Amino acid sequence: MAKIKHNNFLDSVDDVMVRAKEEGVLHLYASGSKLSGRYLEIKGNKHYHFGTTGYLGLEQDRRLKEAAIQAIRDCGTQFPLSKSYISHPLYEELEQNMAVIYNTPVIITKNSTLGHLAVLPTAVRDEDAVILDHQVHWSVHQATEILKTRSIPVEMIRHNNLDMLEDKVMQLGRTAKKVWYLADGVYSMYGDFAPIEDLMNLARKYPQLHLYFDDVHGMSWKGKHGSGYVMSVLKEVPKQVLLIGTLSKTFGASGATVITSDKKLYAQIKNFGGPLTFSAQLEPASVAAAIASSRIHLSDEIYERQQDLQNRITHFNTLLSQTDLPVIDHNESPVHFIGTGTPATGYELVKLMMKDGFYTNLGIFPAVPVKNTGVRITISTHNELEDISGLVDALSINYKLALEHTHTSLQRVRRAFKLPEAKASNNRDPSKYFGRFQVSLESTITNIDKDLWNTHMGGKSIYDWEGLQVLEQSFTGHTAIENNWDFRYLIISDNTKPVLITFLTSSIWKDDLFSKNEVSAYLELERKTNPYYFTSKVLSVGSLITEGDHLYIDFDSKNWQEVLDLFFRILEDLEREFQAEMIVLRDFRSDSFLHKTFNLQGYVRIDMPESAQYKNFEWENEAEYISNLSKKSRVHFRKDIAPYREKVRIEICSSLNEADLERYYQLYKNVKQANLGLNTFMYPIQLFQNMNTNSGYEFIVLCNNEIDKDRLILGVMFCYKSAKTYVPNLVGLDYEYVNQYQTYRQLLYQTILRAKKLGLSRIDFGMTAGFEKRKLGAEIIENVSYIQVKDNYKLESLGILQGSNKKLL
Repeated sequence: MAKIKHNNFLDSVDDVMVRAKEEGVLHLYASGSKLSGRYLEIKGNKHYHFGTTGYLGLEQDRRLKEAAIQAIRDCGTQFPLSKSYISHPLYEELEQNMAVIYNTPVIITKNSTLGHLAVLPTAVRDEDAVILDHQVHWSVHQATEILKTRSIPVEMIRHNNLDMLEDKVMQLGRTAKKVWYLADGVYSMYGDFAPIEDLMNLARKYPQLHLYFDDVHGMSWKGKHGSGYVMSVLKEVPKQVLLIGTLSKTFGASGATVITSDKKLYAQIKNFGGPLTFSAQLEPASVAAAIASSRIHLSDEIYERQQDLQNRITHFNTLLSQTDLPVIDHNESPVHFIGTGTPATGYELVKLMMKDGFYTNLGIFPAVPVKNTGVRITISTHNELEDISGLVDALSINYKLALEHTHTSLQRVRRAFKLPEAKASNNRDPSKYFGRFQVSLESTITNIDKDLWNTHMGGKSIYDWEGLQVLEQSFTGHTAIENNWDFRYLIISDNTKPVLITFLTSSIWKDDLFSKNEVSAYLELERKTNPYYFTSKVLSVGSLITEGDHLYIDFDSKNWQEVLDLFFRILEDLEREFQAEMIVLRDFRSDSFLHKTFNLQGYVRIDMPESAQYKNFEWENEAEYISNLSKKSRVHFRKDIAPYREKVRIEICSSLNEADLERYYQLYKNVKQANLGLNTFMYPIQLFQNMNTNSGYEFIVLCNNEIDKDRLILGVMFCYKSAKTYVPNLVGLDYEYVNQYQTYRQLLYQTILRAKKLGLSRIDFGMTAGFEKRKLGAEIIENVSYIQVKDNYKLESLGILQGSNKKLL
């Protein structure tokens, strides 16, 4: 079978970013000629600035500014030469001062991103392994891409999950000399901390474990001499720890620091640390500003500034505690995150706050799961106490307005973040807004009117009323949980006229359903001992075995958008009912005008494997059929199909005996085991038994036609007749003969002949093998689906596997 087309992660990110830009909350420009720290001017309007990462306000300190200006006068705007040759005159004092701050020699890098690129490929050896915290900063993730090219194992654990970390250390430690755990000291979105003491205890228990901390958000506002949050806990840098600090953000200048007490490693990084060797050094102005800041850090003034900031953070936290705003992590860092759930609500809250004169950051995918969008607020010493009080007052008012404007509720937001329900809320229950619609939600198709269903949903794939009966009967009552599906049939009507109709299933999916073949093969090895490794409970429109237009919406109804909003509420209720980890909306054209709506509701677009349909039945014989093909396809037919016609015989069976059914099921299993391009669980034999007793199904059986040979069953196509549509739903092949008889291609062609004979107008050929179907005249359809996950952990873990150059098998 042909390989499927894989989704480009960057396209998904771009979708989200484009929408945020259109909403006017990202990629903005500050206006005006001056910056003060307290205020930020945007489009000529002044806003209180609650988005800075300069928590101590040092970037506006007169001493840093004057030092930078003087350095430009004395040394120029830059010193264009690699530090490997010579550093400009200001570097030495900065390195000496930073060594005092950390009580160990330091290495200065251009910025923290280049620092990671310099340090990790040097520190992590080919015989080592790496574990990423799920929420470690993007720049750390990116640096590990270099490690993958060297076949170094790179894996991920859930955020701050020490049990999972210990399991990974034991597993990787069997073959790795060192196991590096990469984490932030203070995490940039939620402002929560790494459990430093527990991690050190784990490192003492497992000497192979080495810790790598990015502490750029913990710098200056915490620790002796402002050495950062990590140092405030460690006091000294153990040999098992590598620390990245910063000279920008709170430090007020530019650059980053690398701190290690391992003298050999220190020398290796400084001698040849990638960007350290080949990138330009820090400009004199940046170094001079950093020197001025380091002098402040080495004085008692730093502790006054730290306390000043802490007083403002305490004031903010006290005020927040008096509201019902959903603060995601209650902590004493300068970073706070207020959840909004959907991007739509996040956009609206940011815009309302800007309208009232407060600038805050939007936290959105991929920094957080798309359904965990929120507003990131940072507190700095630029913010006066009255500014902070005004911020909380504005948040309390605008948060409720944002919920109302986007037809959602505080309850939905708190559920999205797994927070306890609010004690009290003045927010209007939006479900009353939809009270005039009639909602029918059933668990079996037999409770749905057959004519109503088939009028709107019939003739598509195998999910007309009769076809769904077969699926219900086939996927229930099994011991294997993956073969037990829950069905829900939803009809939302306005004055008894259906506006929205769909069916949904809740079932276990393999997380690598659309991953690369080698990734699925690697995971299948793991599943031999742990069959549900990297699997998830998924709530899907449609099902794993169906494809096509699963969602009927009457766009002529003036209320279709409100009905669609109600549909999203019902999805959330079903998600909780089934404890699903992911919601999947299938299958839409890539140019669907619903794209924006899905994005705003927290769904990310992914590419589906290409699908195929055949519709051109305007021919009466084989010669006319061939003449309708492209020149290349005609050559293909004459070369790969026509010469084998006389070698095979076709049997159309409406029912099978028990022995044949068992044989054909084994042929299906052959294909399933060989084709990882669409990696599902093996369907149970009950499905095929129910096909056999249902008049809507028939079987195209391909046998050999050579007199001198015994009768061989070469392959079988399992087909469903749905109104005017023919659906070759599954295929079975004997791979011993597949090339000798061109079995698969013969079955595809015979499917076209059979549909023509039955007088049907369309064949839904299904997903994968689009190249083969196209050569027979099928139209290739590029569909997309929209997914919403509770967290990004599994998706990002699969991304690490897919991007790895290590030999998976």
